[in-house]
Amino acid sequence: MSAPWIGICCSASGLRIKLKKINIGIVCPYGWDAPGGVQAHIADLRNYLVQQGHNVSVLAPTADEASLPNWVVNAGKPIPVPYNGAVARVLFGPIAFARVKQWIAENEFDLLHLHEPAIPSISLLACWAAEGAMVGTFHVSAKRQKASFAIVPILEPVIEKLSARIAVSEAARATLRDHLETDAVVIPNGINASQMRGKIRPEWSENTLGFMGRFNEPRKGLKVLIDALPIISRFLPEIKVLVAGPGDPDEFLKEIDPQLRNRIKFLGKLTEAEKADFMTSVSAFIAPNTGGESFGIILAEALAGGAAVVASDIPAFEALLQKGRYGRLFKSEDATDLAKVIIDLLRDRNERDLLAKNGQTFAQRFDWSRVGEEIFEVYEMAIVGKGKVGLVSDNRPWNRIWNR
Repeated sequence: MSAPWIGICCSASGLRIKLKKINIGIVCPYGWDAPGGVQAHIADLRNYLVQQGHNVSVLAPTADEASLPNWVVNAGKPIPVPYNGAVARVLFGPIAFARVKQWIAENEFDLLHLHEPAIPSISLLACWAAEGAMVGTFHVSAKRQKASFAIVPILEPVIEKLSARIAVSEAARATLRDHLETDAVVIPNGINASQMRGKIRPEWSENTLGFMGRFNEPRKGLKVLIDALPIISRFLPEIKVLVAGPGDPDEFLKEIDPQLRNRIKFLGKLTEAEKADFMTSVSAFIAPNTGGESFGIILAEALAGGAAVVASDIPAFEALLQKGRYGRLFKSEDATDLAKVIIDLLRDRNERDLLAKNGQTFAQRFDWSRVGEEIFEVYEMAIVGKGKVGLVSDNRPWNRIWNR
């Protein structure tokens, strides 16, 4: 079989190997049928790679196999575990390990791309099981005492097997350095920037503050925005809050002042086209998240849609918005400061329009045409000198524990 590269070409970073069509295995650690940024990132990355002519198989746990696309292989049913301020649906253990090994054995992968291989998941299992060209992408940003890195002595030799490491942000890179004392190249999550340019919907425009996310999760910060609403409405009497995303609005509204409820409208989960219209329509998009974010793909999408963005000053958001250059920042969990920032922004239409215009231009940096190429350059470096991905020999420690 011929080698998967055709020669050497020049790039901005110097000489690099140029690959032909290759066979890529991508491992998703989280339940595929649960909404999440990692799953969306993997799906978009797979689409980009296929458009470039490559073969891609994705391995992921799922609770509903019937809902899987034909390019996703079911690794088994995930279980929910609390993780980093949310609930992660992951799969781990000897049965999952056997399925991971079977998937690797049945495919002649040129490269494995493992997402979140530093948490107990099928990505970690794949890193244990395989040898050859492997790339790991690290999404999590977390403080040392909150992250699940208690198994560092086991993780370190496994992570060393990776041919290359990617962090989706400087915050994720810092987490990787702090916990595992290793480094990574920073490549952000990707978006389809052109698809985020929607049409203005009159019912969603004028005096509207947009919020999108799993609003029942405290770390998404909707309560901070609602707490700011009495102050905002005093200066902007027509203001409304539009909430998009999964969750139980009745449960959330129980805790809200009845006088504020008529200012809040829950839209439910939106389609991709509706999401684009939402970002293009709202007067400002508000991201009041309180922590646990490593990147903030929703901010990139909001910018691409032409929204003026107001976000908490958590490290990931501050970095993405270039310290306020492309979106206004407020003190995290400070409803009074959030109210002031929103009032100032909505009172100055020229400033708001300029902020939105500059943000939309900046958002092109996150388009898959650029992000996908940067990821594939890492693949090219990782695959040099490697043969096909295969299984490690049975005398490794993890195989003695979980034998075939």
